[in-house]
Amino acid sequence: MSSRSTCRDERGAWENRRPVLVDGLRELLPDVIALQEAVVTDGYDPCKAQSFRIFRLFFQSTAPNLSPEGADVLETKNAMSEEQKTAEKRAVFDFEVDFSNGGGIQGQGFRLDIEGDDVSDEALADYIVRDLRLLMVKEVRVLNKRIVTEPHKRVAAAFRWPLDAESGQRKTPGQFEPPSERRNFVDLSHTVEDGMVTYRGLPAPVICDYLSHAESRKHYAEGTTFQIGKVEMVANTGTYLDSPFHRFADGDDVAGLNFSSLAELRAVVVRVTGMSGRAVERGPVAAALADFDVRGKAVLVHTGWDVHWRTERYFEGHPFLTVDAARYLAGSGAALVGIDSLNIDDTDDDERPAHTVLLGAGIPIVEHLTRLGLLPLTDFRFSAVPVKAKGIGTFPVRAYASLG
Repeated sequence: MSSRSTCRDERGAWENRRPVLVDGLRELLPDVIALQEAVVTDGYDPCKAQSFRIFRLFFQSTAPNLSPEGADVLETKNAMSEEQKTAEKRAVFDFEVDFSNGGGIQGQGFRLDIEGDDVSDEALADYIVRDLRLLMVKEVRVLNKRIVTEPHKRVAAAFRWPLDAESGQRKTPGQFEPPSERRNFVDLSHTVEDGMVTYRGLPAPVICDYLSHAESRKHYAEGTTFQIGKVEMVANTGTYLDSPFHRFADGDDVAGLNFSSLAELRAVVVRVTGMSGRAVERGPVAAALADFDVRGKAVLVHTGWDVHWRTERYFEGHPFLTVDAARYLAGSGAALVGIDSLNIDDTDDDERPAHTVLLGAGIPIVEHLTRLGLLPLTDFRFSAVPVKAKGIGTFPVRAYASLG
């Protein structure tokens, strides 16, 4: 069933809504189409403009009353012919970003939809900064750029009603979700693999089949197979979270942590990449957070040390948080503290002062994060939820950030 017929089936429900001047709003159809094309080609944020409010008013008020011609125009605008797809171009490129406060990030093999046959390096650089919401950018270098013929990925008929997962039909305007309300996710976790060493002196995980697809054939119908895995590992493996019980015998274990300290936390990044020395002192941390209220937020310390992951260098001379910096974060009301390093403490200090201060204040710690350089300084949410395991102080997490 088409979106047009679905809307017509909803006529009775829509007619109970307040009366509207259908004929007058129908005249806005060309403006709606122009707005749709602007979003597709320019990445325009419709929710921040009056024109988008007109767009939503148009659809929510007149969807069941659109003339066949009007509905067909929208379908035609959203549909892409094979000729159009084969004519579409995308830029494939690498990039390097330097920050004015030190450090930087790199990206390889990025693909971007473009209009026309070419795009300037300057335009790509502006797009990277805007799309990743980067601040304090000193320089952006675009490398190895090439233009390929490939169907666009972001056209996504941004304003077509999305398909309902259960019915397979397009959602009605009342269920419409504006593009700016959708989120982009950044994976901040290392992949856990068989034989991988996270922390020197701790055993590597053993990951294998308990029941393989081949072995399961005898248990199920023809053509039906399953795999059941078996994992043997210490809890300090990969990217993991420390609960207070990790340091204190009477502290909350992993199962005792609340979602308010694990999931969907508003977050800020402290960038200390390129610093001299290993210690992340209170001064740089306080300066980086001077414009932010970190109470109830996750604070992620970006050192850049994750570039050494799975190398011998990762275990030696890693950056760490000083006790004064830890006290500053605890006193500021941070809900969680993460770092992309081997340990939040200097492993040469057997007292582990940062662990003691943070976990003593009930603040979970996430260690061995990665790709923090892809995050903006703020305006995102952070999640790192472990298995609800009772009687254990640490556990691996799938840490991620959600932007938008």
